[in-house]
Amino acid sequence: MNRKITESVTSVVEQIDNMLHELSDAQFSVKLGVLSGASVGEHVRHVIEFFQELSQGFQTGCIDYDARRRDKAIETQRQYAIVRLQEVAASLKTENKLLHLAYTDTSSGLECQILTNYERELIYNLEHAVHHMALMKIGVLTIADIRLPDHFGVAQSTIQYRQAQCAQ
Repeated sequence: MNRKITESVTSVVEQIDNMLHELSDAQFSVKLGVLSGASVGEHVRHVIEFFQELSQGFQTGCIDYDARRRDKAIETQRQYAIVRLQEVAASLKTENKLLHLAYTDTSSGLECQILTNYERELIYNLEHAVHHMALMKIGVLTIADIRLPDHFGVAQSTIQYRQAQCAQ
């Protein structure tokens, strides 16, 4: 496996973990208008469950993000979410392999599968997590006086672009 991918995912997981340690239980689960009525915890759950589904799909050979569990305890119990997040970090696989990705075609309603691989889906989950981290950051800044890293919720390509612009 490409170690850089694993390092990037681990870094993102650690950033979310650090954020969770700074929030109170109430801050974690409060519904926020700025997040369209969602909580920071709901975004954390969403990210965790995508990684869980990828790990399960690695075992079965088929990933179905739409069939994830939607475990309410992850979004309402901060300590439980921290444990699940640590499991995500520990579950990263060391080999790449072909997998199938299940999805439902929106126009026909038919269930389909396409060929993918573990590393491709790990990168997808990384980018997906960063996107949700940007939303988490908006929520956290609304409810808490916590200083998140400037790069929290910012894609690596954007960080590199900004650094190149500053260097010019």
